[in-house]
Amino acid sequence: MFQDKIYLHNYKSPCGDIILGSFDNKLCLCDWVNGKNNNTTKEKIIATLKADCRNESDDVIKRATDQLNEYFDKRRKAFDIPLLFVGTEFQKKVWTCLLNIPYGRTISYSGQAKMINHPNSVRAVAHANSLNAISIFAPCHRVIAANKSLAGYGGGIETKKFLLALEGVTLF
Repeated sequence: MFQDKIYLHNYKSPCGDIILGSFDNKLCLCDWVNGKNNNTTKEKIIATLKADCRNESDDVIKRATDQLNEYFDKRRKAFDIPLLFVGTEFQKKVWTCLLNIPYGRTISYSGQAKMINHPNSVRAVAHANSLNAISIFAPCHRVIAANKSLAGYGGGIETKKFLLALEGVTLF
C-alpha cells in the first residue's frame, strides 16, 4: 500500500520538456521527458520511495518552476530548492558533488572523481551522472570529458550544449 505521494508536473523548457517531481517537500525529479533514462528513472524513484503519483503541482514544484524560468531567462545562477537524491550512497555522493560546480564552469569526470576522493572511479562517476534524476538543479551538464568534448547527457548532447552555452561556457 502506498503511503506517500510524489507530485508530478510537466515543464516546458526552451530545450525540451522536463518532468518535475516532489516528495516530502523536496525535489526528487527534474528529468528530460525524451531522455534516455526517463521512464526507468521515474519508476525507480516511485518504487524506492514506495509512493503513489499525482499529476499536480505543489509548493516545491511551483518554486522549482519559478527558479527554472529565472535560470532560462539568465536571471538565476544558483538554486535553493531542497533536493532528495534517490540512489546508492556512491551515487548520492556523486550527485551532491555536482552542487559544488559553479554556474558557467565545467569539470572533467576525472576531476569529479578526485573531488569525491575516488580518483580511480572515473567510469563509475560518469555512470552515476548518467543516472542523475535531478538535472539542472544538480548540474551534471557541467561535467565533460577530459579532452573537453561533450560526453553523454540524459537530455541529449544538443541539450547539454544549449545549457552550457546559456551559462556562457565556450569549450573551444
